[in-house]
Amino acid sequence: MRCAVLGATSGIGRAVALELARQGADVIVHGRNAEAAAGVVAEVRRLGVRADSVLADLGSRPEGDRLVETAWDLWEGLDAWLQIAGADTLTGDSAGLSFDAKLDLLWEVDVVAALRLCRAVGRRMVERGRGAIVTMGWDQAETGMEGDSGELFAATKGAVTAFTRSLALSLAPAVRVNAVAPGWIKTAWGEQASAVWHDRVIRETPLNRWGTPEDVARVAAFLVGPASEFLTGQVYRVNGGAVR
Repeated sequence: MRCAVLGATSGIGRAVALELARQGADVIVHGRNAEAAAGVVAEVRRLGVRADSVLADLGSRPEGDRLVETAWDLWEGLDAWLQIAGADTLTGDSAGLSFDAKLDLLWEVDVVAALRLCRAVGRRMVERGRGAIVTMGWDQAETGMEGDSGELFAATKGAVTAFTRSLALSLAPAVRVNAVAPGWIKTAWGEQASAVWHDRVIRETPLNRWGTPEDVARVAAFLVGPASEFLTGQVYRVNGGAVR
């Protein structure tokens, strides 16, 4: 199986790339940083499969278009496209942006890129008669969360999951399209979260722990594999059983 994983240089995306490789898939690693992408490519290759990288800034529509063309042509087509990438507005320099600037960034990277790239790949897959696409949602998009970040993520990830359901109908029966919707996952923000946030995570999660990138990766890999051949248009909440 030939897969492209967007946002594969860190966090959930990296875990997805490695999980697919463990299951025998060839993986195209997407990211913005050449050194980070090369490191993940090396990790994937050590698992005995093919790997290569394609760099692109998903905030740029021309770069996104080039990413689709390059990734598709690299190995003469793809069997799976996993749109894991998303803008990080919680850590690093972007955390200090204004609400409006964060909205612009999340809209372009998380929403516009997902719509445009998944549609472009989906059309190619339909022409070949097969394929699977996975998008990235958020478990609280349907229920809501207080605060600026809750408002931003609910709006943008809610848009992605709504699009996912519609794209699944557009591309059926040749191509399956599903979303993963992580809950409290210990990525970069979780690693530096305060004791107050840690207590909230445990209180809201019946399984009494943070999720890991690997927890999400196993579900994403399942959704592009043969065991999920009768599943499309679904949003899978990977959140330890949290019901809000």
